[in-house]
Amino acid sequence: MLAHRFAQYACAMTPRTVTAARYVTPLREGGSMPAVIEADDDGLYVLKFRGAGQGPKALVAEWIAGSLARVLGLPVPEIVFVELDPDLARTEPDPEIQDLIRASAGLNLALDYLPGAINFDPVVEQPDAMLASRIVWFDAYISNVDRSARNPNLMMWHNRLYLIDHGAALYFHHGWNGTDADPGRGFPLIREHVLLPWAGGIGDVDAAMAATLTPEVISGIVASVPDAWLQGPDAFADAATQRAAYTDYLVQRLAQPRRFAQEATDARA
Repeated sequence: MLAHRFAQYACAMTPRTVTAARYVTPLREGGSMPAVIEADDDGLYVLKFRGAGQGPKALVAEWIAGSLARVLGLPVPEIVFVELDPDLARTEPDPEIQDLIRASAGLNLALDYLPGAINFDPVVEQPDAMLASRIVWFDAYISNVDRSARNPNLMMWHNRLYLIDHGAALYFHHGWNGTDADPGRGFPLIREHVLLPWAGGIGDVDAAMAATLTPEVISGIVASVPDAWLQGPDAFADAATQRAAYTDYLVQRLAQPRRFAQEATDARA
């Protein structure tokens, strides 16, 4: 069990890097306009562009939140880093896509493509209560605003629920200087979570979820955030200082009492 847990952590902290070989098709959903690409390992991935309107912070949130979820054993497709050559834009007829590819030259992020997956339908599906509780706890922890009935960012693939698209999580880091975010604050928007009706065991999973995310695990995930995604107008001396601020925030957010967990329990009640 310990060996398996260590391997799970190592997988989350050390992403593979692939190179985009072919732009397949855009996914015109949301503001970031991700795309299905084929990589040099012959795999298909959903690419999140660094040059999209949400900027590199969406990739930072996608990597940190998605990796934390995978450490917690939540079903998230494999996350990879993707090198994107701006020359790939030459074969695209759409000027908007051409501009997006050129603006995203360098290191981007992608999730393993799940062919044939369908959107989660809360009317049709009956998710497991413990899984729903763990997902609600997790989304409250990372302040994920994108898991509502309007935009659940949940997929069904081979009869299994998958979490996708965490680019809107950690919203505190927009315009952040490392000191104006309160780790102890709640997350009132959790009342709109699409899985809340099934999440009757939030209090039962709270302690184990928090214990799994040790400072070492969090630090290891944050350490893998590329320097190129941390450059911007934020008031940090350097990338290392910014990583330390992310780690401190996420570690402190797990300290007792965890207001976000109690708030999620109260929202369901």
